[in-house]
Parts: sequence; structure tokens; C-alpha cells
Amino acid sequence: MIEVYSWPTPNGHKVHILLEELGCDYKVIPINIRTGDQFTEHFKALNPNGKIPVIIDTNGPDNEPVTVFESGAIMLYLAEKFRRFLPDDTGGKYQVIQWLMFQMSSVGPMLGQAMHFHNYAAEPVPYAKRRYTKESERLYEVLNEQIAKTGFVAGHEYTIADMAIYPWVRFYKRFGVDPTHLIHIMNWLDKLKNRPAVTRGLDVLKEHRLQPEQLTPVSKELLFSDTTSYLSLDHP
Repeated sequence: MIEVYSWPTPNGHKVHILLEELGCDYKVIPINIRTGDQFTEHFKALNPNGKIPVIIDTNGPDNEPVTVFESGAIMLYLAEKFRRFLPDDTGGKYQVIQWLMFQMSSVGPMLGQAMHFHNYAAEPVPYAKRRYTKESERLYEVLNEQIAKTGFVAGHEYTIADMAIYPWVRFYKRFGVDPTHLIHIMNWLDKLKNRPAVTRGLDVLKEHRLQPEQLTPVSKELLFSDTTSYLSLDHP
């Protein structure tokens, strides 16, 4: 059994989609980041960084439980455990890993900043909006060129790289990006949207989903205040 401590955000949905694609048994434990669940002693014992998602594999190596945090690490762990969505050959494996790292180091952070300044900032910051929107547009172009060559992000097969990137880039309107002229990425978005496991993964915890304008002042304080030492940019 895989226990998933999560919330309906792009980083949470990456793992939800993979679990649905694998068809394995899993249990979701909601961590309400709008009310501060991520700051509890129990959760920070699982992830000292206080962010979702986290998994506990109750049947890990040597039949012992294992805890994994950071969504990219979780995806690698699950792909290797079930030997799916990650090639066995070294070249193919690292082709996927490098695009997974591209999501972790560029797509998530930069699109997250664009999302914040377009949707959540307490006051307009035109420079920040321009800066992060421009960088987001560049990342969409990088992806479009890559997908044009291979059909998927990391090659000719659907992998964890696609699952990691899709929950982020599908929200292009919230980043101030218009990628409709990038035909390869738009076709890729349609292709993934129509996968049943992707739909099911995005539906996990959907009852807790809120639009930016629905956040309460208390939630905004928890998520964005300098005093919490935690800045969440992961809230579509």
C-alpha cells in the first residue's frame, strides 16, 4: 500500500497521475495547506521542508516501510519499484531523468512564480509579472521544440517526465502565457488530457480545489506570509 500525503496542486497531481497509471493500491491522506497541516509536527517528521506530497510505501525494500518526499524523487521511486514509465537502458533512463529535473528546476519554479504574481500577489508587481511570464513563454517553446522531435517529452514513449510536466503547463492562462501557436505542445496537452488515468489523477481531492479569488485572508497568510517561512507557489 502506498500512503500519499497530498493536496490538489500540480505537484500533488504529478504523483496522483502516476499512481493511477500504475493501477496500484494507494490511500490519500489530505494535507490542507490552506489551514497549516504542512506545519504540524507529524507532517514535518515526514518532510522537514513542510511541503506536499510525501509517500509512505508500507511494503518498501526488505519489506520495511519507506518514506519519500519531493515529488520528483517520489516519481522515480515509484517508477523503479513498479518498473514502468522509466526505461531500463541507461541512455533512455537518463533522457527521462533530465526532463524530470527540467520540470523540478525550471518548469515548476518559474511557472509557479508567474502564477503567484498573476493570481496571488497582494499588490501588482509589473516587473515580476513581465519577468516570469517571459521565462514561462521560453519554457513552453523549449517543450514545443522537444515534443516536435519525439511526440512525448523524453522520447517516443509516455513516461514520468510527461506526467510531471503536464499538471503545470496545462494552466497556461494563469501564467499569462498564450501557447496556442505552439502546435506540438497543444497536441501533446490534448493527448494527455484524454488519458483516463490522467483524468482520474486530476480528480484526486478535487472537492478541496479553490480558485485564487476564493482563498481566505487566513489561508493567504499561511501560504504567502513572510512570517511562515513557507512560500507556496503551487495552488491552481
